[in-house]
Amino acid sequence: MMIILQVEVAVINSDELVATLEYWQLSGIDVLSGDSLEYSGLPAFIPVKSGAVAGVGSSFTQNTSPPLPKRAAKTTKPAPTLPKPETLLKSSADEPLIAFVEHKDRPEQLVKLQAVTASCQRCELHLTRKQAVFGVGSPTAPVVFVGEGPGADEDRLGEPFVGDSGKLLDKMFHSIGFKREDIYIANVVKCRPPGNRNPLHAEIALCQNYLIDQLQIIRPKAIFCLGKFALLCLLGYDGPVGKARGQSFSWRGIPVIASFHPAYYLRTPSKKNAGWQDLLKLQKLLQELDK
Repeated sequence: MMIILQVEVAVINSDELVATLEYWQLSGIDVLSGDSLEYSGLPAFIPVKSGAVAGVGSSFTQNTSPPLPKRAAKTTKPAPTLPKPETLLKSSADEPLIAFVEHKDRPEQLVKLQAVTASCQRCELHLTRKQAVFGVGSPTAPVVFVGEGPGADEDRLGEPFVGDSGKLLDKMFHSIGFKREDIYIANVVKCRPPGNRNPLHAEIALCQNYLIDQLQIIRPKAIFCLGKFALLCLLGYDGPVGKARGQSFSWRGIPVIASFHPAYYLRTPSKKNAGWQDLLKLQKLLQELDK
């Protein structure tokens, strides 16, 4: 059944006209030939739906007209962007350790974790890296040294602490009787921040679980934090490293020693004695734990 509507419309604005026509078409009401509409501000031809009646003298044509002009969308103020839960950096020190991993299974577990890290795309650092720098050393190491992130040399070679800071760190190991293969070295973030800038809190948060898993697999007797980002990642400590050096920390029951990053000693050679004192503290701690 076709409903015929006689229209008597005064001059109306374009928005009202478009709304009226849309209502007719959606409601199935066809347009009677000879209807008279006076309006301003619109094209001369307004389409009607397929099958509408358009007689001689009508201002409406069928299937040959341009589309109805769209009404401007209302502008709304965008909702504030909230940080994703996984990018909120928090201390992981008070959580329990996972089930014990047997010594014989630790190398395999680390290899599997390294494979996951190599293809990680959790943050934008993967866009500029040459490769992820996982960690190096003994899967049964008594101590894990935790640094900040890879530099240019580390990004190129895929191993942490191979530049000038790494050469100094090797000398530090040797001073207390360790070789690189005796201990384990890892970083807070596994991909190089562009231009060797500091890692962002969100980047640390997204990479945090890789370091946590490394520590839980190895279960060292002690953790040696090299600089503020290692302390921030593991303990949530955001104060000066100098003040942290005089405090006692633990991560999931494992003693933590706070110290400066080797790069600090390269910039400030007069502070090297502080690093030596921290190494002696580590040596004493390991001796006590072995008793």
